Amino acid sequence: MSTATVTDKPQQQKPLGGRFVGATANYLDERTSMSGFIKELGRKVFPDHWSFMLGEIALWAFVAVLISGTYLTFFFQASMVETHYDGAWLPMRGIPMSAAMESTLHISFDIRGGLLVRQIHHWAALVFIAGIGVHMLRVFFTGAFRKPRELNWLIGFVLFILALAEGFTGYSLPDDLLSGNGLRIIDGMIKGLPLIGTWTSYLLFGGEFPGTAIVGRLYTLHILILPLLVIGLIAVHLLLMIVNKHTQFAGPGRTNGNVVGYPMMPVYMSKMGGFFFIVFGAIVLIASLVQINPIWSYGPYDPSPVSAGTQPDWYIGFADGALRLAPSNLDFSIGNFTLSMGILLPVGILGLFIVAVAVYPFLEAWITGDKREHHLAQRPRNAATRTAIGAAGVVFYAVLWAAASSDIIATHFRLTMEGVILFLQISLFVLPVVVYFITKRVAIALQKKDREIVLHGYESGRIVRMPGGEYREVHKPVNEYERWKLVAEETFEPLVVRPDDRGRISTGQKMRAGLSRWFFEDRLAPVTETEYRAALEHQQHALHEYGEAHAGESEHDQLAAGDGLRH
Repeated sequence: MSTATVTDKPQQQKPLGGRFVGATANYLDERTSMSGFIKELGRKVFPDHWSFMLGEIALWAFVAVLISGTYLTFFFQASMVETHYDGAWLPMRGIPMSAAMESTLHISFDIRGGLLVRQIHHWAALVFIAGIGVHMLRVFFTGAFRKPRELNWLIGFVLFILALAEGFTGYSLPDDLLSGNGLRIIDGMIKGLPLIGTWTSYLLFGGEFPGTAIVGRLYTLHILILPLLVIGLIAVHLLLMIVNKHTQFAGPGRTNGNVVGYPMMPVYMSKMGGFFFIVFGAIVLIASLVQINPIWSYGPYDPSPVSAGTQPDWYIGFADGALRLAPSNLDFSIGNFTLSMGILLPVGILGLFIVAVAVYPFLEAWITGDKREHHLAQRPRNAATRTAIGAAGVVFYAVLWAAASSDIIATHFRLTMEGVILFLQISLFVLPVVVYFITKRVAIALQKKDREIVLHGYESGRIVRMPGGEYREVHKPVNEYERWKLVAEETFEPLVVRPDDRGRISTGQKMRAGLSRWFFEDRLAPVTETEYRAALEHQQHALHEYGEAHAGESEHDQLAAGDGLRH
């Protein structure tokens, strides 16, 4: 009897790099227990809809801002010490200027690739601000800010304000003519505030304008304080998004709390990585082809050569436009003090507008009395009043934005400055009201159209003759996916206020009830399951009648006709 000898095969060892990575991962996991967090994060599901990528555009643009800004900090000198330019740009050699502008010119003309990086930094900042703005519009018009995401809306709004501050502080650092005029406008606005204005200006500028410390203080804000706040709020924003889950549009299998989409790892992580390179590549392409503010053409700051062509950056234009639209004859004096209403009035209106945008989710929840959790995004037409409010707010902002270029409008179209200002002043209060009513009627009309399509189907353009001799158009019923898209599953009901223990209804409750009725007025009740089934039965009945009327026809004609009625 023979015996077989069993020999162990040598185990295949992992490469050194793989063993090092595995050992490092185990070391960190044993001390941080991060494997559970990574596993939970990897299971996070993201809906696959193009509108959800708007927030990612802002995120990746901010990454581009950080990368390009880090490079620029190695060469920029945040100092207002006077020096004389002696660089490669011949037209400005020997001109006295601050060290901040001299270093900016040095980056632009003497550092290889410096101008490209400056332009990448500039355009990435603009895309970052625009991305946040468009993302907030998407969240607003789809109702994605409702419970439990009110706090995330507030964080996003603060991020938008911080992004504006980041853009303005960076825009002001080169100490050129354009940025100096912008700072002078801010200084005038601050000094127009009663009691605190003068002291705030001294604190910001380090003395009388333009001061000698303003660039250094703006630099500290721009590269340290504001970026840290933005990074921290972005982290909290993303964490809350994971905790509260992502919103999604209605569809089969998509209910409150049940997200349909792709997991974070590896699918969505790969898509996010690819999208980062797309966004970064688009920013580099724009920076390569479109020039930013040519500070070498404007020269160093000097308050005397102010021209009609000086314009603020687009994202801060609404504030400058508000100042231009304010009447100039409203100032009055109280004792030894003069109240500059030409400054206080636009600042107050802008403050109310900003606060209204920030607290809108809480205001809508109070008006509607809706305390439910919402994880499904609404189609804008299904919330007609909110959509109309949003459209009116956009037009209000757009008029202020246009007012910032009132002088350019007047010179290019050969109009009087007074006429342009008067037209914009009237438009500021009239256009939002007009747009509100038009938008609301259009939204309600689209709701009626959707309801008609769900109950009767799409018009096919095919006419058939019924047994009684009448002619009827064949309608194509919607499929299940279209029905989920067209039908609003949520119920809309005004808030019902009830008397208190003493049988009284307070004035505040009456006002709240009135606002609730206004918010839901002209609403359309959603199509119920009973109505939808009745419409299907009616279509089946028409099919049966047509089949009986054409019983003598060939089988091929019956099938063709029946298929036309059915589809």
